[in-house]
Amino acid sequence: MTFQDFNFNANIMRSIEAVGFKQPSPIQEQAIPLIMEGHDVVGQAHTGTGKTAAFGLPAINAVKGDGVQVLVITPTRELANQVSDELYLYGRNSNVRTVTIYGGRSYSRQVDLVRRGAQVVVATPGRLLDMLSKNMIKDFNPSMVILDEADEMLDMGFLDDINEIFNYLPTERQTLLFSATMPQPIKKLADRILKSPKFISITREETSNDNISQNYYVIDENERDDAMIRLLDAGDTNKTVVFCRMKREVDRVSNILSAAGYSAKGLHGDMEQDQRDSVIKGFKSDAIDILVATDVAARGIHINDVSHVINYHIPFDSESYVHRIGRTGRAGNKGIAITLVTPHEFKELQRIKSKIGATMEQCYIPTKNQVVQSRLGALADEISKQKVFDEAQQIVTALGDSFDHETLLYKVISVLLRKEPVKGPENIGINEEKLAAILSRIEQRNSGKGGRSGGGYRGRSTGGAPRGRTGGGNREGGRSGGGYRGNSENRTGGRDR
Repeated sequence: MTFQDFNFNANIMRSIEAVGFKQPSPIQEQAIPLIMEGHDVVGQAHTGTGKTAAFGLPAINAVKGDGVQVLVITPTRELANQVSDELYLYGRNSNVRTVTIYGGRSYSRQVDLVRRGAQVVVATPGRLLDMLSKNMIKDFNPSMVILDEADEMLDMGFLDDINEIFNYLPTERQTLLFSATMPQPIKKLADRILKSPKFISITREETSNDNISQNYYVIDENERDDAMIRLLDAGDTNKTVVFCRMKREVDRVSNILSAAGYSAKGLHGDMEQDQRDSVIKGFKSDAIDILVATDVAARGIHINDVSHVINYHIPFDSESYVHRIGRTGRAGNKGIAITLVTPHEFKELQRIKSKIGATMEQCYIPTKNQVVQSRLGALADEISKQKVFDEAQQIVTALGDSFDHETLLYKVISVLLRKEPVKGPENIGINEEKLAAILSRIEQRNSGKGGRSGGGYRGRSTGGAPRGRTGGGNREGGRSGGGYRGNSENRTGGRDR
């Protein structure tokens, strides 16, 4: 199937071509025809599978005239911004105007933007309910209502708000609900708000992303920082997201990476909204190379050029693992997911592998010398391709009396190498022989044959040859703010605040 098969209007097809979509993903292939036929839909699929386009393209295609016709409800401010950005791209050739509503911004500004002809509203639950209950938005009758990441709304305590919001919406509407998981409360919500829905569930095999290489490295607990930095030093990274379990760990890890010379910032729920917005904007614009985040804070981040995801600690469950690695390998790009584990976490890793059906490759952290040798090869290749500038000749002439050309060349290369030193000890991680012995003792202990022989282990290992390529927001707090997207005279370049 191709996008031409959906019979979108010409303006939507222009937008699809502009954003570079080539072939529909499984969720898009199944959901778009049902939505365009007018059915209510329940779609179950993980992040990174193309859910926003699955509901966004047919929603924008259906917009006719002025007035709010589409309402999208998302759990976090970050996700609201991301969805709004995507819907703007789909609708810009159709002059479709989108308003984003979330906490911490002026009520009057948001209401004014809606009144000035918005056709699509993307909102977080708290601020939307606030505005509806106070009758701040007149004639609010969307014909299509979409719940995105419904299970996240449940986890963040928004289920009561969602139920109340639907008391203010027209009964004659098309309702779409998308969720990564379908716990019982979400099923009950779907029974209440949807009419004879069509169900779509993307299977585990369909959600696996062949564009993501999943690697794990077995380390001692005290080696996490050194291992993370070594993999960053060794890898051809673009944008990287490092996932931590706790907010205080986010702050510590981001500080460690900054001290190591990386452009890194943390993102977690205790930060002020302006700080969060600044970090995400910096990450999108390449001002920040590494984002260190908790699971919740990163749920709404959908950026297509993230090359690496690093699990500083293994996540608590398989759902979190899938959400994490879904930040990379997007829009047809290749991505690498790295997980750091200790031998004592190996059983948990195996459980996740089994539950999601993933193929994970065990790799060994390259030694310091291996990284140096790799860099020398890359530098030699770069030098061989480098065009000679006139200024370079001036420097050679100026230094020619003090050094012969061979010595001068050595000095210049040494200057280049000194700017990017390889950090940390020579060897990091547990080597193959030691790991095999540890896992054997653990297996014996689990089978009741090993007594206490599978206990602890000490010391650093020797390195091994590298294998493979290495390397939300809280509940809204305040009630929300918004931005205006669209091609009308009100758009002034970027999002109004």
